[in-house]
Amino acid sequence: MQTTAFCLGVARGCSLSCLPAARPAGGPSWRWQMRRTLRCRQQQAPAPEAQHEVDDRSSKNPCGFYASVWGDFFLHHPDPAASSQQQTWMVERVEELKKDVAKLISSSNTYLERMKLIIALERLCLDYLFEKDINAALKEIYGANVSDFDLHTIAIWFYLLRKHGYKVSSEVFVKFLDEDGSFMATTPRELLSLYNAAHFRTHGEIILDKVISFTKVSLETKLPYLEGSLAHEIQCALEIPLPRKVAIYDAKIYISTYEKEPTMNKLVLELAKVNFNLMQRQYQQELKTTTRWWNNLQVHSRLPFARDRLVECYLWMLGVYYQPSCSRGRIILTIVIYTTTIFDDIYDSFGTPEECELFTQWVERSFMSGWDTNVARVLPECMQYAFGKIMESYEIIENELAPEEKYRMTYLKNFIVDLVRNYNKEVKMREENFIPISVEEHLQISARTSACHLLACTSLVGMDDIATKSSFEWVSTIPKSVQNLCIIVRLLDDIMTYEREQMIPHVASTMDSYMKQHNVSIKIARQKIQELKEESWKDFNGQWLEPDDDQPRKLIEVIFNLTRTMEFMYNKDDNFTNCRNLEDTIQSLFVEPFEIVL
Repeated sequence: MQTTAFCLGVARGCSLSCLPAARPAGGPSWRWQMRRTLRCRQQQAPAPEAQHEVDDRSSKNPCGFYASVWGDFFLHHPDPAASSQQQTWMVERVEELKKDVAKLISSSNTYLERMKLIIALERLCLDYLFEKDINAALKEIYGANVSDFDLHTIAIWFYLLRKHGYKVSSEVFVKFLDEDGSFMATTPRELLSLYNAAHFRTHGEIILDKVISFTKVSLETKLPYLEGSLAHEIQCALEIPLPRKVAIYDAKIYISTYEKEPTMNKLVLELAKVNFNLMQRQYQQELKTTTRWWNNLQVHSRLPFARDRLVECYLWMLGVYYQPSCSRGRIILTIVIYTTTIFDDIYDSFGTPEECELFTQWVERSFMSGWDTNVARVLPECMQYAFGKIMESYEIIENELAPEEKYRMTYLKNFIVDLVRNYNKEVKMREENFIPISVEEHLQISARTSACHLLACTSLVGMDDIATKSSFEWVSTIPKSVQNLCIIVRLLDDIMTYEREQMIPHVASTMDSYMKQHNVSIKIARQKIQELKEESWKDFNGQWLEPDDDQPRKLIEVIFNLTRTMEFMYNKDDNFTNCRNLEDTIQSLFVEPFEIVL
C-alpha cells in the first residue's frame, strides 16, 4: 500500500498566479497543498448566479441529527511534531523490540504457545510488523498433527487458520460432541474460544451451527457469575464475535487487558504501547488534514440537513486498513464516505422528488461527460453548493493519483452514478409508499444504496500497485464478496434504524418487505432479518476461504475488513448517526496516548 503521506495536489487548471511565492522547505505537506488547492478553487470560482429565493429548508435539520461532536478539535490538538526527540526515540525503540519479538514467534515451545502469541500480536495491532514470521509459523501450524490436541487448542487452531484463509475441516470438533449434544468444554475460556472459532462457519457446517447454539447459551448462563476482563471479553463477544471484530477499535483496551494476563510478555507489551503511540500520532496528523478539508465544506452553515460526521467517518475507514503505510487510502476513503453521506441526506432528508430527479441527472452528466450547469440553475442553492464541493473533493482525490493511476477515477465515478440512481429509485419508492413483495426484491435496490460497492471500489483507489486495472474490473462486476458485504450492511442498517425511520417519511425497509411477504409481526421480522444476516455471513466466510476470483488476498481482506466495520457501526444502534456512542472510542484511539518513560 501507499508508503508516503497523502498530499492534496493542485486542482487542475490552477495557474502559476495561484501559487505562493515559495514552497516550504522539505517538499509539499498536507497543510501547504490543502491551502494551495482551496485558494486556487476560490480564485477560479465563476461569478455566482442570481440568488434564489430563500428556501426555509436550507436552514433546518429535519431529522434532528446531532451536531458534530468534534468540530475542528484536531486542528488545535497539540502537534506531535513538537516532540521530535520523543518521536525519534519511539521509532528506534520499535525497531529494537521488533527483533526480540520476532525471535519469540520462532522459538515458542508449543503450538498452543505460538498460536496464542500470534493472536495476541493481531489483537495488539502488531501483526503487520511480523508478516513473514507469522506466515512461516502458520504453515507449520497448518501441518500440525492435531489428533492429540484438546478442545481448547483445537478451537484456537481452527480460528487462527480460518482467519488466515486456510480451509481446515470443521469435522475436528465432532469427537468433542457427546450423545446429549453438548461439547466437552467446561471453563468459560474454553467456551469462548469455541464460540469465536465457530463464527468462521460456512453453509452446510452443521457441527459449527451446533457449536454456536451450545456455547452461546452456556456463556450467557455463566456470564452473571463472572467478573473482570474475562467477563468483559465474553460480553463483547456475545455482541460481536472475535472473527467480526475490528482489531484497531479494541487495540488500546486489549493492551490493558494483555498487561494483566499470566502469559503477558514484557517485550510484547512495551512494543504494543510504543507502537500504538506512534500510530496515534500519525492518525492525529491525518485528522488535521481531513479537518482542513472539512472546514472548507462549511457543512454546519451551508448544509445543516446533513450529518456532520468527519471524525466518525475517519474512525470507520480506519477499520479498513489501520497500518501506517495506508495513509493515502484512509484519507481517500474518509473523503468519499463523508461526501456520500451528503448525497444520502440530500435524497433522504432534503430534496423533493422533482429535485432529486434533476439532481440525479446532474450527477450523471457531470461525472460521465463533464460539468453541466444547465440542470443546476433550477435546483436549490444548497444542492448546487453541495455538489460543487463534492466535485471539488473528487478533483482533490484525482490529483493525488499518479498519472498511471488516474484511470481509477473512472471506476469510482461510475459507482457514484450507480449509487445516486438507486437513491433516486428509493425516493420514488418512498413517495409511492411502495413495499417490495419480498426481501430479495427489496435488496435488488437497497443493497446498492448501502454504498458499500462504492466503498469497496474506493478502498482500492488509495492502494499502491497491488490494485491493478484487473482489480478494478473485478470490483466493478460487484463480485460475490462485495454482494455479501452490501447485503450484510443493508440488513444491519434496517435492524438498527427501523424505529427511528418510522418517525419520518422514509423508504420501506427489508423488515417491511418481510412483514408484507409473510404477514408477521415486527418482532418476528427482526428475528428473521437477523437470521438472514447470519446466512449472508456464511456466504461471506465461504468466499474468504474459497475466493472465486483471481485477486490478491490483501484485496479480499480489505473487503472483509470493511464488512467488520459495519458490525461495529451498527452494534446495538446506528452509531454513525447517533455519533455520541463513538465518543469514548475516538477519545481513546486518537487523543489519549500511553504514558511511556524514556
